[in-house]
Amino acid sequence: MVVLPIRKLGDDVLRKQTEPVVNFDADLKKLVDDMTDTMYDAPGVGLAANQIGVSLDLMIIDVTSGEEPGNLHVFANATISRTEEEQVGDEGCLSVPGFFEIVPRPAKVWVRYQDVDGEWREMETEGLMARAVCHETDHLRGLLYVDHLRGLKKERILRKIRKLDKAGEW
Repeated sequence: MVVLPIRKLGDDVLRKQTEPVVNFDADLKKLVDDMTDTMYDAPGVGLAANQIGVSLDLMIIDVTSGEEPGNLHVFANATISRTEEEQVGDEGCLSVPGFFEIVPRPAKVWVRYQDVDGEWREMETEGLMARAVCHETDHLRGLLYVDHLRGLKKERILRKIRKLDKAGEW
């Protein structure tokens, strides 16, 4: 089991567009295993590669947090091809630990991606899985959920993080 440090808001790697996955090999499978151990240990329902400092277009999601075997999904080079409707709900992030806020997201999402072996696939998602796909896809484009917030909500979180950072607690 390898648990890697999760990068936090303020780390430059989280703000950069990731590079496409081109090698679907043993190294990629090892990275996915390490990401999985890290996500479950956190615990979380999703993790993007740049959250552990690897600038690859790779994300994993398990909305059961490992409670139900067979629910781990690996997405490389994912693109959202269609969305429908809207859901509004609490959202948090392993890179912004301890903070949650209401964020609107699509209720249904269609995503095209490559699996860990490089095979192209498509998936229709809804509910928490749709939210997670949008959240992790944002990570791979250099966005965090706080970027969807406006006004006082966003400023309150950023002010608290600056305060934690000054105190050496971030």
